[in-house]
Amino acid sequence: MPGIDECLLEAMTLPGARGAALVDWTSGLALGTAGESPVGDHETSAAEAAELARAAAEYESFAPAPAPGGGPGGGPGDDGDAPVEDLIVTTRTGYHVLRFVTTNFDSSLFLHLWLDRSTGNLALARLRLRDLAERLVL
Repeated sequence: MPGIDECLLEAMTLPGARGAALVDWTSGLALGTAGESPVGDHETSAAEAAELARAAAEYESFAPAPAPGGGPGGGPGDDGDAPVEDLIVTTRTGYHVLRFVTTNFDSSLFLHLWLDRSTGNLALARLRLRDLAERLVL
């Protein structure tokens, strides 16, 4: 089971990977980084990505729908998991994949992978980030 550095290095082996970070979306701080930053500074990139992640995780519009029959199933925090699994932002030159990480404490972390659009494989990146997020040891 990989730690933060190993996880980020493994993410960087994906086709087209330009940069990766583990970010706390409540504070906007990068807990670890690898590769390049889209803006030249990993801390700025982490803070900007955290704003997007925070909006998706906290807004009711993105929460899972209630379970049929009125049982549990849905608002943020109902089961300790973030209501969103991942976010994908597409630019003219790249993809940004933000994968939420479930933890034993507050689950306020996400993996941010920046992919080159011409050489990246978005489907593979989503699958591999899901696997990395599940195996990550903090």
